[in-house]
Amino acid sequence: MEHPLHDYIAGALGGSTGLIIGHPFDTTKVQLQTQQHGDQYSGTWDAIKHIKTKGWVRGFFRGMAWPLFSYGLVNSVFFVVYGNTLKLIQSDRTKRKTSYWHIYIAGCAGGAAQTIVACPIDFVKVVLQSQIQHHEVEQQASRHLKQEVGKKFYRGPLECFLDIYKKKGVKGVYKGGVILAWRDVPSFGVYCLVYESLTDKMHNMGLTDSNGIVASLFSGGMAGMITWFLVMPFDVIKSRIQADFSNEYSGAIDCAIKSYKEEGISVFYRSTLITCLRAFPVNAATFLVYSQTMKYLEHSKQPVEVHGDVSHRL
Repeated sequence: MEHPLHDYIAGALGGSTGLIIGHPFDTTKVQLQTQQHGDQYSGTWDAIKHIKTKGWVRGFFRGMAWPLFSYGLVNSVFFVVYGNTLKLIQSDRTKRKTSYWHIYIAGCAGGAAQTIVACPIDFVKVVLQSQIQHHEVEQQASRHLKQEVGKKFYRGPLECFLDIYKKKGVKGVYKGGVILAWRDVPSFGVYCLVYESLTDKMHNMGLTDSNGIVASLFSGGMAGMITWFLVMPFDVIKSRIQADFSNEYSGAIDCAIKSYKEEGISVFYRSTLITCLRAFPVNAATFLVYSQTMKYLEHSKQPVEVHGDVSHRL
């Protein structure tokens, strides 16, 4: 029998696995998205080489500790809301197959719910990742100077969270929450829809194993790549707003207009390659760990059906 904690445990393990695999890619993504005003990388490889000089902890894995110990909660919120929403909106309970429209609506509901928990976590992560300085002269600048220009360099997530909360309260730690919701609510619906439709097609065509692992891995990876490509403009704006400590942008629309005027339409698709490459292995690993953990916890020989996933938002 299913226990309420099982979703949390499996979600935490799956989400953590995906986070560890994808965080170096995510750090590169944030660095590419937040660069501006002449302080820019020549491309993805240039950003990777620069981050590498900082080391693994202070470079590629900077800001990972905060989401690593909290994404079990984010996953559980999504799965609980998603599953219960499906039950509530299923009009004909005699139907064996849930409609794709219901899957989309339930995914949107789960996406909306998880943003409440995910926003402060995501905000702190982006702030820490964006503070990997590009120029050596910035690295040698004094701490006092950095504070003067509004770019206090935080040593870790707790210091970052407490400092922002002390200065700006709840509103401060939810910076970028509106654009995060614009990104996540519809995209979670699309993600679940793509995942379920691809899984069904693979099962119907016999392109999977008896436990459904191949279908989950491929469908999850493809759903992640497709969804991330669709939401890239929203993600770029979100990262820029969250990393903006000089109050350059008054909001999402202001950020979009200023970014477009300065760098053109291509700015909204910056880091798309590294993001989509990251999405496949992250989602594939998360689905595998989640499904196998649920099977172990439930002592069941039946394949676990997984609807949607939260780790591809990191």
